[in-house]
Amino acid sequence: MPENCLFCRIARGELPTELLLETEHVVAFRDINPVAPTHILVIPKKHVPSLAGLEPEDQALMGELMAAVKELAEQEGLSSGYRVVANTGSDGGQSVNHLHFHLLGGRSLQWPPG
Repeated sequence: MPENCLFCRIARGELPTELLLETEHVVAFRDINPVAPTHILVIPKKHVPSLAGLEPEDQALMGELMAAVKELAEQEGLSSGYRVVANTGSDGGQSVNHLHFHLLGGRSLQWPPG
């Protein structure tokens, strides 16, 4: 894992963050700048720069990430719906170069997102 990657540091436990979920390969925590009542980041512990950086051997990891999203949505009571977003690259709005999924919910979400 890169030493200076913010999300790698969180995954290693180097930064104080309340983890909402932790498995062998995944951690989740609340976004510090939420855009919805529920705004959780779900990340792999393994450093993957973005969706574009996934390798064939990461298929199981992606399944675990999506299972974590589902579990967190249930824990947060998002039974009326939620959105999952993965920004990829600068034009896609990615601000931290570590694969992460935004779980957004708790209010009606509009489309297109902007």
